[in-house]
Amino acid sequence: MILNYVLNGTCKTAVSSNEDVKIIEKKSGNRFVVEVKALNDIVLISATADKPVSFTKTDLFFLNGYQSWTDTFEYHYSDKMLDNNSIPLYVKKKYALHKYGDSTFHKYNKNVLHGCDVAYLKGNETHFIGNLNYKTAYLFIEYHKKNNKLVLLSDLAKIPLKKNKSISAFDYIFNTDIEKGKKEYFSHFEKTKAKKIIGYTSWYNYYQDINEEKILNVLDTISKPFELFQIDDGFEPFVGDWLTVDKKKFPNGLKPIVDKIHSKKMKAGIWLAPFAVETNSDTFNNHKDWLCCDKKGNPVKVGGNWSFFYALDLSKPAAVNYVKETLKYYKDLGFDFFKLDFLYAATVTEHEGFSRAQFAQKAYKLLRDELKGKLILGCGAVVSNCFGLFEYLRIGPDVSLKFDDVWYMRKLMRERLSTKVTLRNTMYRHFFDHNVFLNDPDVFLLRDDNIELNEKQREALTTINALFGSVLMTSDNPKTYDAHKQSLLTKAIDLFKNATVLSVTTGQNNITVTYNCHGTEETFVYNVKTGCLSYM
Repeated sequence: MILNYVLNGTCKTAVSSNEDVKIIEKKSGNRFVVEVKALNDIVLISATADKPVSFTKTDLFFLNGYQSWTDTFEYHYSDKMLDNNSIPLYVKKKYALHKYGDSTFHKYNKNVLHGCDVAYLKGNETHFIGNLNYKTAYLFIEYHKKNNKLVLLSDLAKIPLKKNKSISAFDYIFNTDIEKGKKEYFSHFEKTKAKKIIGYTSWYNYYQDINEEKILNVLDTISKPFELFQIDDGFEPFVGDWLTVDKKKFPNGLKPIVDKIHSKKMKAGIWLAPFAVETNSDTFNNHKDWLCCDKKGNPVKVGGNWSFFYALDLSKPAAVNYVKETLKYYKDLGFDFFKLDFLYAATVTEHEGFSRAQFAQKAYKLLRDELKGKLILGCGAVVSNCFGLFEYLRIGPDVSLKFDDVWYMRKLMRERLSTKVTLRNTMYRHFFDHNVFLNDPDVFLLRDDNIELNEKQREALTTINALFGSVLMTSDNPKTYDAHKQSLLTKAIDLFKNATVLSVTTGQNNITVTYNCHGTEETFVYNVKTGCLSYM
């Protein structure tokens, strides 16, 4: 192991215990732990370890993406990762597209494939790796193809370690059997007690163009088996101004709608981006002192959505109080289900005294503590920090009304809007489901209007979401479905409630899935390029 740290302003390196640190390595079965004890006051930077691996050109690499929207699948040996650092400088400055993922703090290399906290290798050599130290430091798992080595990098940056204090630099499972490794890893977590849920969300039909009349009209048509009715983005004046609603759109506020949802025996859901503040908001213009800033004191843009947006700095008590006020406001209105979005924003900038993992854990725990007894669906969130805190997690990017994003976004962003990307995420992140949270694969859409997905793509989306997800959401009005669509919905609900996935096999441009439903095995092949599936 190589430990990098700072002592009295000087960067230093230790490969074993020295006058500054004591390094203690422990192994228990397939669990590997490295503890660092400070012999002087230091500030940690990172720890790295590597081992030789003999890769072959037929290997498959599963690499969990940094956050919900990051593309996640089994890479072929010849694949290269999209590098957000290839985004042109003027685009970076204007739209902050590079801030959505990990490229601002983790170096990309065209000959290296990397994942965050969870990875596995399928080939002549096989193994599963899972980080148990995620509350302290993210574990970047790097496969250096040209050098035939596995590198583990523990992101400890900004953690101060006082003299005689200790911390885990590494704590991970390494098992040469992938399925046994998954089982062993997840045995360290308490399984979620949350239930699968079927619901409606306003987003993928109306987007921000919602109002009281539209919401009530749709609500009148939604009934069993739907259990959740969620109001998505568009009710607030601007993102970041959460303590009121847009009076022109919702003259009677949201409380009467919540009451009507409850009268129909459904849970009332609300969308919030509790750490995000857009440029047009009163919060941005009146409380810049609440925001994450650079060294010159200027607010740091963390994304290009809306009128561009910034992040609340949760190291500032006023910002924390505002988050608490926001959540209390919607709790008091009677909402049961909270979709909390753009959560990655809390950790785009570094915070003194905390690693990114520590600060994300603190931020997400704040949400959990303030929403006791409520259901949380995390979105745009660092995956591992949601373990055990949220009932549900979005495990892919937003579904798009077309199969993939515009051509230039396909070359720039791992976190882009994309039905193509999210379907792969849904299948390959399946093993998180029921172990640390319930998976939300985003919506299915069967309607014919206001959509560019063809009929076969819509059917594939519906089938895969129902089979692999524990949240089955739509923005369609099922009352408008013809007999064929009604039969597809009925089949999807049956899969959602009764099917079990048996295997997922990666081909060159396809994924073969076998599942069991009511004692009968079925197999289909999903074509990655066309977005369609065929049964065998």
